Amino acid sequence: MRNASPQIIGGMQVLIANQCCYDRSTKHDIILTLDEFAMTQILDRQTIDQRVAIDGNWDQFKLIQKASENSPGVKLSFFAGAIEILMPGFQHENFSEIIGYLVTTFLLTQGIRFYPCGSMTQEKIGEVSTQADKSFCLEAAKSIPDLSIEIVYTSGGLNKLRKYQALGVLEVWFWEDGTLRLYHLRKDSYEEVIQSELSGLETLNIDLLKRCILMGETDLAEAVKVFAQG
Repeated sequence: MRNASPQIIGGMQVLIANQCCYDRSTKHDIILTLDEFAMTQILDRQTIDQRVAIDGNWDQFKLIQKASENSPGVKLSFFAGAIEILMPGFQHENFSEIIGYLVTTFLLTQGIRFYPCGSMTQEKIGEVSTQADKSFCLEAAKSIPDLSIEIVYTSGGLNKLRKYQALGVLEVWFWEDGTLRLYHLRKDSYEEVIQSELSGLETLNIDLLKRCILMGETDLAEAVKVFAQG
């Protein structure tokens, strides 16, 4: 391999060359189109998130997934020949925890049976794999959650909907630019809605949730108190 240089991706040391990514931990060559690997994004430690998007197939994605098993915090996704490696920054994770806590608070106070499943891998073998920031199954545990929530800093949320449609996730929420947008799955596509249509979440006050998410950035205890009071 010529002109290769070692880089760190979420704790994995890899060699980046013109056309090849070699993972030293697994001794596998992962042949990807890396002419424009966008390493400037991942090497810029001042960005909120660190993100790499490259072309590749399912087998190459699974090699990267295996290599990242001992790299906590790394989130991977695959869809339509694109592999994404994401290392969320503090603000990303902070908003993820705030939203997850508030949604959990609502579900508990309403007595709704639910199963929080965090950023578990959602997958259709050979077609799509992704990890939302927060996910919830309602009424029963499922391999594909009813609700997936994404914090969007580095790429447009709408582009992610195709992945969730392929998985069959009923509802997807995006926190982006200080606001929450909700999308419910219809027969052929997602439709943006102003209120959740999931069973048990129809009465959730979305405007109040938005205000408390912003409040939680500086005072989570107060945000939870205000949210619980309704």
